[in-house]
Amino acid sequence: MKVTIAAENKYYLTVEEAAAYFNVGIKRLISLLESPEGAELMLMVGVKRLVKRKKMEQYLDQVNSI
Repeated sequence: MKVTIAAENKYYLTVEEAAAYFNVGIKRLISLLESPEGAELMLMVGVKRLVKRKKMEQYLDQVNSI
């Protein structure tokens, strides 16, 4: 049995989930996460990138363009 949790209830989102949730392209999101200002927005679990949803929301509220 697979458990499904809505994106707005998750603390971490996969890159694909975050791209859909924040309406940002996957390539742009990955380049943002790998940049110095995006380092605190990401958690690496092995080779898997997870986006910290609340921090990403705060970051997007502060910037005018990405």
